[in-house]
This record gives sequence, structure tokens and C-alpha cells, in this order.
Amino acid sequence: MPRPAAQAGFTLIEVLVALAIIAVAMSAAVRVAAVMTQSNGLLRDKAIALLAARSQLAQLRLEGRFAQGSKVFECDQGRLLLRCEQHLRTTENGRLLEVELTVSDRSREAPPLARLETLVSQEK
Repeated sequence: MPRPAAQAGFTLIEVLVALAIIAVAMSAAVRVAAVMTQSNGLLRDKAIALLAARSQLAQLRLEGRFAQGSKVFECDQGRLLLRCEQHLRTTENGRLLEVELTVSDRSREAPPLARLETLVSQEK
């Protein structure tokens, strides 16, 4: 009696295991894409916040009026709702002014997006 020929192909178990491995790999890839998208948004917000701080510093220098003390104000940039905190203090020698600008997101409680510290001459 002739022997039946061996059948070529995969069993159902082998196919299911392969599908499970592919599903795990795909879910990891989707998670990485989500994290990268979130990080990209945060970096964009930080760059815009730093731009707001630099803009405020330029405005201070152009006005030339340096009133010591602290001030909190809105410094929105496009769709991003920002809160700027400005602190001006005289240094020990009295000729320089220490400027500290902190920019935070007004829409949520979170660490500041940007912080800028510099020294400005009070002499004209």
C-alpha cells in the first residue's frame, strides 16, 4: 500500500503563536509612537515658553525702566496660555540688575516650561 505524502504548511498552533508575537511587537511600536508624539509636544511648548521669556527680557531692555520687585502677568503665545513671573533684584555692586523670568502653562499645574536668568546694566 502506498504511503500518504507528507503535507507541507503550518499548523494552527504555529500560526496563532506567530500572530501573538506580531501583536506584541505592534503594540510596543504604537506605544513608542505615542510617547514620541507626547515628547514632541512638550518640547514645542518649552521652545515657545523660552521665546516668551526672551521677548519679555527684550521688552525690559528696550523700556529701560527697571523697577525692582516681582510681577506676575499673562504672556500668551498663540494657542499656548502662559503665565510669566518676573523678579528684578539689584546685585551687590548696585550697577547690575538680576532678572529672573519663569514661564509656566496657565492651563495646568506643572513645573515651569522655561526659566531665564540674566544680569542687566542699570546705567544709561
